[in-house]
Amino acid sequence: MSDTPASTAKTSLVIIGLVNPKSPTNVGGVMRAAGCYQADEILYTGKRYALAAKHRGAQYNTDTKNSKLHIPLSATDDLLSARAEGVKLICVDLVEGATPLPEFVHPDKAIYVFGPEDGTIEQSLIDEADAVVYVPTIGCMNLASSVNVLLYDRLAKNNMQIADDALIRKSRDTNNRVRVKAE
Repeated sequence: MSDTPASTAKTSLVIIGLVNPKSPTNVGGVMRAAGCYQADEILYTGKRYALAAKHRGAQYNTDTKNSKLHIPLSATDDLLSARAEGVKLICVDLVEGATPLPEFVHPDKAIYVFGPEDGTIEQSLIDEADAVVYVPTIGCMNLASSVNVLLYDRLAKNNMQIADDALIRKSRDTNNRVRVKAE
């Protein structure tokens, strides 16, 4: 029996896995999305992002909410070995035979893997996935945009956050004080 009371046990886990991302702009956008939608961690493979961030990262920082202060961003050699037991591997890419995102039921615990901006997820990783989903679009979306859409879909389907004025006040920028006109 666990020492953690059932009411406080974490029942959901969201990890974003990025396959060899190249752009600090996109990784910053992914970090911002992770903060907005309460992802737990971001993992990435490859060397392109680290190299680009080292040489021009501050210039292209798009994580304007500083999500990196509370969401880990870590390099890994292998997204499969980074997956803990009980965490489903969900690949998100324009892959023939994939499930359209509107039809997908999100697992409680998942690592969502996204391909690079200029490529796709390797077949070997697709073959190991518990599910492969795609965002129905005409053309492909930007990496950070794809992460935003996926995380929003998860939140909306799981009803994990009730939208109300308190959430709006907490979430909006400091210079936004606009209200809906009272009837």
